[in-house]
Amino acid sequence: MGKGIPGLETAYHALFTGALIFLAIMVVLCLVRAIIGPRVADRIVAVNMMGTMVMVIIAILALMLEEGYLADICLIYAMLSFLAVIVLTRVYMGVYREKKEKEERRNGGD
Repeated sequence: MGKGIPGLETAYHALFTGALIFLAIMVVLCLVRAIIGPRVADRIVAVNMMGTMVMVIIAILALMLEEGYLADICLIYAMLSFLAVIVLTRVYMGVYREKKEKEERRNGGD
């Protein structure tokens, strides 16, 4: 990456470092959003955003460090993050459905 042009390697390094710092700040903000909520849907979206940003961080590190195996780790992390969000959503929908049915039974019995 930029081996033949003087100064380009330094520019890439500065750009990637800036992007990593920005993404780290955004991950912390998403973590705060996941903690304070207020709704479960907000928390699920925040966790999904964190997963996506971590994948981008891993991809940038793969470019910076010139390590190809990090791209494989990024793909595996993407699959795991996707499955985690699906499982969280299914669990939330099951709890929501149960709560709704309980309220309908209670209101219907009055």
